[in-house]
Amino acid sequence: MLVSSSLAGPLIAGGVTLAAAAAVVTNAALLPGSQIFGQTLIVGSDPKQVALTFDDGPNDRDTEVLLDLFAEHQVRATFFMIGRFVLQRKDLARRVLAAGHVVGNHTMTHPWLAWQSGTRIREELYGCHAALQDTLGAPVRYFRPPHGARRPLVLRLARELGMQTVQWNVMGKDWLPIGVEGVLRNVRRGLSHCARRGVAANILLHDGGDRALGTDRSATVGAVRSLLAELPAQGHQFVGVDRWVAELG
Repeated sequence: MLVSSSLAGPLIAGGVTLAAAAAVVTNAALLPGSQIFGQTLIVGSDPKQVALTFDDGPNDRDTEVLLDLFAEHQVRATFFMIGRFVLQRKDLARRVLAAGHVVGNHTMTHPWLAWQSGTRIREELYGCHAALQDTLGAPVRYFRPPHGARRPLVLRLARELGMQTVQWNVMGKDWLPIGVEGVLRNVRRGLSHCARRGVAANILLHDGGDRALGTDRSATVGAVRSLLAELPAQGHQFVGVDRWVAELG
């Protein structure tokens, strides 16, 4: 179909406007640092503080190894757990909390929440919340959406459950087959970026996989072992994300 020159301009401009609007919505839904859809917790104000956060557990073997490492170094971490795995490994979820770590909601089955129906979003958040609180016998105050994907309803439902939504600003990309050195390279790059900006670091890692229990996270464990040795020597302090809540206002 031919388009006259008088119509071409508005059509192109409209297309550019729609594309720009779609980009804004996508960034708001997926960029971990975006606050467009609502306030989320990322980091506190002390640039020497580092939060080690783990998604997709509790997981056989590697969650347990991490707990032993943290006990050895007297470090607190944060674990965002998938509800269906909590129900399968209640003992391990309880061990995480008993060791003094922060436990958070990571939905029941790990979907991309930004694209789900309101009913599905509610089921995912409320189901995991019930699984955690019934298992732990303690309130759950923190939530991380899988993949960081959210929309306003996601954040509103988290608030209804009394949870603060937590994102991140450093990624190890440990779901990729990159080995210990690959994970460390990604984390160190992110830490350097945080240092240049003068901000704290909230490191996203994984102690499990969203598809099944038993996912091999030995590369993550190896990377954490190195970070536990090198970061305190550089003057960093490990904290749970709960340390930063008061600063959020």
